[in-house]
Amino acid sequence: MSDNSIGTMEKHSIAWSKAMSALIILAGALAIAVPPAAGIAATILIGWLLVFAAAAHFAFGWHTRKMGGLVWGILLGLAYLFAGIYILLQPVAGLAVLTLALGAYLFAEAILEFALAWKLRPMGGSGWLFFDGVVTLIFSIVIWTTWPSNSAWIIGTLVGVSMIFSGVSRLGLLAAARRAHPQPV
Repeated sequence: MSDNSIGTMEKHSIAWSKAMSALIILAGALAIAVPPAAGIAATILIGWLLVFAAAAHFAFGWHTRKMGGLVWGILLGLAYLFAGIYILLQPVAGLAVLTLALGAYLFAEAILEFALAWKLRPMGGSGWLFFDGVVTLIFSIVIWTTWPSNSAWIIGTLVGVSMIFSGVSRLGLLAAARRAHPQPV
């Protein structure tokens, strides 16, 4: 393969990566602009993932039936299947449940970050962990104190912000790669 075709492939890949980054940023902006739709979409995706996880538990239980795994595989599969079907049939209620679960997760994360910051307090930079714990705790308190009225916007907004950061970080990675490996003229 000649250098010219490799250079063409690299330019093509960079162009595609830039386009994908722009689409991810645009999708994130749309998710922030219409957070209920993004929240419902994320909820439906999670519902389908739970249904597929249920199938995986059923299969695992079947393959481990000789070791006593059938009953546990079926029970876990049924729990996943019930949750997935419930979310798919009631996505608004599922969104409220996911929002509440997010608040609980953020609260637990804040507690763990405080504990880690306390343990690492003699080290430089441990204050950033404490700061992260404070911010995470504030987010969890906001979710818990405004739940369920925040369910329509919190998941979609967070998904949108995450998508924007993903797109921007991809563009930053491209820029860093171009600085590290400049193209010959």
